[in-house]
Amino acid sequence: MSLTSKQRSFLRKQAHDLEPLVRIGKDGVTENLIQSILEAINSREILKVKILQNCEKEKEEILEELSARDEFEVVGLIGRTIILYRENTDKPVISLEVKGIR
Repeated sequence: MSLTSKQRSFLRKQAHDLEPLVRIGKDGVTENLIQSILEAINSREILKVKILQNCEKEKEEILEELSARDEFEVVGLIGRTIILYRENTDKPVISLEVKGIR
């Protein structure tokens, strides 16, 4: 699903008050990290991922690696925090609002 700019803006507003639940450290993007992201995003639909200072890769590299994944959509990068979105098909809450925005 490709998000429009209006949908991305809406999702950034929804994620504003959220705390980052997943942190990327010196190991960068690993399969364990992806599993953590998928477990956390399943029920929440929106997730913040924080890139820690000790991460050896640049934030743009991390963003590209996460953007290449099909399991979720990257909404945006704010500082060292990446906002991710995945539609929840079982119990959609935010997804219903996102679909209504064109």
